[in-house]
This record gives sequence, structure tokens and C-alpha cells, in this order.
Amino acid sequence: MAIVGAVAPQAHADGARTVAADSADAAVHPQAGTSPLRGAADARQRVTRAQILARAQRWVDADVPYNMNGYHEGYRTDCSGFISMAWALPGNHWTGDLDEYGVRITKDQLRPGDMLLFHNASDPQRGSHVVLFAGWANAERTRYVAMEENGRLGTVKRTIPYAYVSNSPSYIPYRYKNLQEDGGDDGAPGGAFPGTDRFGPGADNAYVTRLGTMLVGRGGGGFYKEGPGPTWGPADGAATRAFQEAQGWRGADADGIPGAHTWRLLVEGRGRDIGRGRGGRADAVPEFPGAHHFGPGRSNRFVSLLGKQLVKKGFGTCYGEGPGPVWSESDRRAVEAFQRAQGWRGSDADGLPGAHTWRLLFS
Repeated sequence: MAIVGAVAPQAHADGARTVAADSADAAVHPQAGTSPLRGAADARQRVTRAQILARAQRWVDADVPYNMNGYHEGYRTDCSGFISMAWALPGNHWTGDLDEYGVRITKDQLRPGDMLLFHNASDPQRGSHVVLFAGWANAERTRYVAMEENGRLGTVKRTIPYAYVSNSPSYIPYRYKNLQEDGGDDGAPGGAFPGTDRFGPGADNAYVTRLGTMLVGRGGGGFYKEGPGPTWGPADGAATRAFQEAQGWRGADADGIPGAHTWRLLVEGRGRDIGRGRGGRADAVPEFPGAHHFGPGRSNRFVSLLGKQLVKKGFGTCYGEGPGPVWSESDRRAVEAFQRAQGWRGSDADGLPGAHTWRLLFS
């Protein structure tokens, strides 16, 4: 959110290293005269969960960088601007008034398209933040897929602990007041499988929408140019097949038509996300783990993964041996060489991977 009199963070090619921390989105009321919205929805217009997730995924795919004074598609590029955009609100809002557009719900009622909001009323600039809930990541409901404009990472979709990585007890779930439910049951684990006859060419019903919404929440957003919607299309079959293949299934078990087992994994938030198992197609880029995993003194599997991909892409000449899990000057030089190969210079080619470097490297 815009801070009156504040200096905007410097844009970075990665959109991943700005002055703000994960949950330190500024939270004073936005300045007057904000950028006009292009095609913004009327306050009374209803949107579906599928539309909310598709709008949010568009910013993730575009790698929109975080900037409290910046705009994209007419919406402010910070955490509350992102939610304003995803919910198609008719203006840019902030953590202090977003709750007015939602209905407070419980953790058990959360479904993709709802939000988790923390507004620090006593000191709005300290910790206030909001994220979009995109589905449970495990059956225990201790981790979920979040979509957010993050001060350090830019627009990201990542799996995090419930309710957030910091100030967790302060986050409150809300559902958009003007939500047009897509149909199906309430989204709780154990939802009944409607039968294979509800899916496939010619199918047109609320279960197709719900399937697509769940697939988007599990990494399948790259298959959908629009939607998901009630009419079955090639995107639904391709996303379903990618999810099935991510579980290691082949042949008739990965035919792109959901069966009872596929449906149960999606409803209960279990199994591997698209792109994380063998055979994952769209969204095959591994989720960016965060800039804090890289640099001097770091040792973890993501450093190894980064180095192996740099070698695969032809930037392995910087390594005398390895790569390995311990960050080294060879890693920095290899990353810098890759960044310079993109035409970047200065701070944009500092040898430390951000979200954009990561996505390009693994694409």
C-alpha cells in the first residue's frame, strides 16, 4: 500500500529483492489520486472463485514486481492491491478496509479464492499483510498454497505454513461478499466424487468449474487462458493429465479424465502439485524457494538444484568441481553469467537468483 512521503523500493529485474520484508507491506491509507482502473468490476458485480484465481494467476505469470507506488492493470502492486485486483474490486484498497468487502469465516471453511488478512491497527506499517488462499497443501491443513504480492519476492505462488510465515495467529480468513459460488459441495475433505460422466468433451456443469479451480490451486493455472469454467475444454483435460502424471501415473491412469482417486487427492489437498512430480508439464518450473536460500554461508538442496540447472543450461564452466549444496563463488559467477546472458547489467546481474532468474533458468 502506498505510504505518504515514503520512498518507493527500487525495481529489480527479479522483482524479488526490495526493501520490504515478507509481511511488512505498508498499511496506511493509500494516497489520493490513485491510478484509474481499466475494466474494474462494479462493487455489486459477482465473481467466481475460478475468476479470482485466474486473475491472480495472471499476475504470477507476468511476474509483476512489488512496488508500493507502482500500478499494473490499474491496480497498485502491493499486497492489498493484489487482493483488490483478484477480487475485482472497483478501487485500490488497503489492509485497513479490505475486511469490509469480506465475510469472516473459519479456518475449516477456507476455500480457494478466500483471503487471509492481518491488519495491525495499532501500527499499520508494522507487519500488516494479506494473501490469497489457493488451496490446502496437505490433509492436515497445516500448509497451504498462497498467492500474494510479497515485498521481497514480488508476485508469487508458494506453499507456506498456516496461517503465515510470521504473525501467524493474527491472520483472519475472509470470503468475498459478492462471491458467486462455482457449485459443488463446500470443498471440505471427503467431498463426494460426482462420477466420470460429469467430465470430458461435451460436459457442461459446475463440477467442471470446481475441477478447474482445484487444478489451478495445484499448479495448473498455466493451462488456462481463461476460466476455468463450466464447459469442458482442452485445458481441463491437459491440466488433469498433468496432475495425474505428477503422481507418477501413466497410461490409462493418466488419461486426463478425473476418477475417484484423482478427485479425492484434489479435494483433500493431497498428492504432488503439477510440475513437482515426473511428467509435470505446464508449470514445470519448481517453485522459487526464496532469496534467503542463496548467498554466502548458505547450504541446502536448492543451491544444488540451482547449480545443476546452470550446468544443464551451459553455464557450468564456472565450476571447478560440483556443483553442490554449499553456496560458493562459483555459484555466484554462474548465476551472474546467466543473468548477463539475458542482457541484464548492474544490480540486475549480481549473481544472486531471484524469482525471475529462477523462472527463466528452469523454463
